[in-house]
Amino acid sequence: MPLQFAYSNQDFVTDVHRTGGNIPVTASPPSKFDATIKAGWTDRMNRGLFRYHLGDLETIVLPGTHGYVAQLNIQRGTERRKPQEILSIHQEFSAKQFNFNKVNPDEIIFDMKKDSVGANEKGHVVEPCRMVVLINVSPLEFGHCLFVPDPSCCFPQVLTTFAIQAAIESVLLSSDPGYRMGFNSLGAFASVNHLHLHGYYLDQELKIESMPVKALVPEKGFYLFLDFPGGFLFYTESQAVEEVARAICQVTDFLVDGNIAHNLFLTRGCPPCDRTQNKKDHLSRKGVRIALWPRISCFGAKEESAFNVALCELAGHLPFKNQKDYELTTEKDVMGIIQRYLLPGAEFHTLEQQLTHHLIDV
Repeated sequence: MPLQFAYSNQDFVTDVHRTGGNIPVTASPPSKFDATIKAGWTDRMNRGLFRYHLGDLETIVLPGTHGYVAQLNIQRGTERRKPQEILSIHQEFSAKQFNFNKVNPDEIIFDMKKDSVGANEKGHVVEPCRMVVLINVSPLEFGHCLFVPDPSCCFPQVLTTFAIQAAIESVLLSSDPGYRMGFNSLGAFASVNHLHLHGYYLDQELKIESMPVKALVPEKGFYLFLDFPGGFLFYTESQAVEEVARAICQVTDFLVDGNIAHNLFLTRGCPPCDRTQNKKDHLSRKGVRIALWPRISCFGAKEESAFNVALCELAGHLPFKNQKDYELTTEKDVMGIIQRYLLPGAEFHTLEQQLTHHLIDV
């Protein structure tokens, strides 16, 4: 039987902050969530359950205004499982293909459940749902795990309110500002069509944690990035997680209905603001920033030689597949690669208006 990890809202860590630069500051002692993941992940690494041994990755911050964090991770590019053939954002789950019901049980670190029974909007009692946390055997970084909502339900890779709420709550359970989570839709470099999110630790500050935004529907936590390639931002603190999770799914459901692929990235971040904030607010990490990028779909597309453009790359974390590209790629090169996968300006602007009206109307 996997370890059982139960939590409640009282376990959320709200005093996380940074000192500036790339030195993360964590609450002391580490949270129960962090300790459980790190111990379980390290144990599986020591037992040889990964496809390769992940040591300290060679890391640099590319010169330029975006602060891209480049890492050399050759083995992930060569040793990871071959991605499934994805033909549609609406592709149904297939039991014949690899899915997370087929993993080695030893790869599971714990079953995660919220330790409370609530009521939905109609007053019906809702039992806590199960989230299985297992190692990603081809890790991006330390602690790289997959979060799979009840694998036996065989959900396709389409985001649900429970999945995104559990992801936000997982970030709030961590006392480490370097803990991140993310989601790739089908057509956005999701490699397995079985609902899952990624979680991992990156001890480097990303610009996305504090980048200025424009308010679109602030009452639902919805904003637009001002100085970062075409993306939206949701923001929430511990008291508004359920409402923001519903709003995020209203947007991702709209995108799925419109056959628009998308990536999400969740990280501790400072409160949204349209300008550079004072030092105290700028370094606050008590809330969660959820970045969302609608993008051009990639079905059976040839992969980039340097890095694929998925959840972490759009957020500024670049796992390079080879030494040459790692050493020679500039910020300008990175922006050129990323731009090829984002929606053209006019199409993105139209979508911005549609999503704004959609969130106001629902």
